Order: sequence, then C-alpha cells, then structure tokens
Amino acid sequence: MNSITNIFREKKLKLTPQRIAVYKYLQSTKEHPSAETIYKALQTDYPTMSLATVYKALKTLTEVNLVNELNVGEGNFRYDSNVCSHPHIQCVCCGRVDDVENVSFTNLNDKIAEFTDYKVLTNKVYFYGVCKDCADKDNTDF
Repeated sequence: MNSITNIFREKKLKLTPQRIAVYKYLQSTKEHPSAETIYKALQTDYPTMSLATVYKALKTLTEVNLVNELNVGEGNFRYDSNVCSHPHIQCVCCGRVDDVENVSFTNLNDKIAEFTDYKVLTNKVYFYGVCKDCADKDNTDF
C-alpha cells in the first residue's frame, strides 16, 4: 500500500478511495478482469461508484505503471496488477486470460533486434488456446 501512496504523491495525483479499491481488487486476484467485472465486484462495498469511475481509475493506475492493460482483441481490455513483463494465454472458447509462469522471454528483444533496424524497447506476448475447463466440457481433443 505504501508504493501506491508514494507513487501518487510523486505524481501529484489524488489517491481516492475508488482508486485504492480498484487497485486492491486487482491485487487480490490472479484473474485478469475487465472493467465491468471489477465494477460488479466492488458494487457491494461502493454502491455509488460508477462504471465510468472504474474506467478512470484503471486509466490512472495504468498511466502510473501500477496496472497493466491487456488488449485481448476486439477492444476487449483486461487488467493485471502484475506489472513485471510476462506472457499471457487466452482461452478462445470462454475468454479466460491467465499468466504463463516460469517461462522467460528476457532475450526476445535482443533476438528480434537482429532482424530489424528498430531499437526494440519492449514486447507483449500472447498465446491462444483452450483452457482445461472448456476442453473438459467439450470432451474434444484440440
């Protein structure tokens, strides 16, 4: 909690209860929720908070690098409080997004730089597949 307080103080931004709630919610889950999911989850404790407020909080948290915004396609954004560089995998059936852990792509930027005249700054790696739950429901081999 100190890090969010310090970051907001350094950036001269107001640390509102809504921003704190959104950030704490994201830190409490390994899922990668949409703004709508976060909004619904916080409704009980914050009944006056609007969906627009959740979007604004997410935008601010993303801008100060406390949250990653994941574009999983077709304007479908998900959010992750793990801001360390790591790949994600999305189920093409249900849309679930998970972290891919214990796989390192630290040399990927250097490797790509060999094939282009760009100065490679960063990358985002996404994988797509069928999650175990969807595969079990369909009883289909993918």
